Amino acid sequence: MTREPTDADSAVGLMTEEEPSADSERANDDLRALYTEYHGQLLRWVHRMTGDPDLAEDIAQEALIRLVETGGSDRPRNTRAWLFQVARNRVRDVARRQETARRLTPPPETVTAATPETDLVRGETIREVREALDRLSPRDRELLIMRESGFRYREIAEVIGVKTESVPTLAMRALARFRIAYEGRSR
Repeated sequence: MTREPTDADSAVGLMTEEEPSADSERANDDLRALYTEYHGQLLRWVHRMTGDPDLAEDIAQEALIRLVETGGSDRPRNTRAWLFQVARNRVRDVARRQETARRLTPPPETVTAATPETDLVRGETIREVREALDRLSPRDRELLIMRESGFRYREIAEVIGVKTESVPTLAMRALARFRIAYEGRSR
């Protein structure tokens, strides 16, 4: 008994060249049912959250794949809530990455055509900043560079080996030491 593959089959990769066993056919039927029941509403919700249909499709697909990977006995009691929670977390992850990229990208009006003079001034400033950073302790230098690179306090804390609550204070102190080192560069 061979049937034609449906959109649900191709979306979750169910059809294979081999003759399916009764267990795999039952699992495929379960997956088709999950896809049919949840994919449309999950896709619409993620699309409303992101405004990007391609990203919405990727996130909805990823949430469904994660559900499949949990296995039958480990499935959550409230499948719909679990899927939307996974999708929400992915939307947040993507938004965080986009925000970090946006913060690190200079606004268009600050990007100017390079002239030999601006290149010289920029190169000199970079050299002075590097010299000031070299005068700091390794921990202060790492902390400031990570902070300016968009790392969250929790990530900085893990790298430098301190409590997350300590990072804002340490960053403020490291910045003060950097200012002193930078201002004292030519003296």
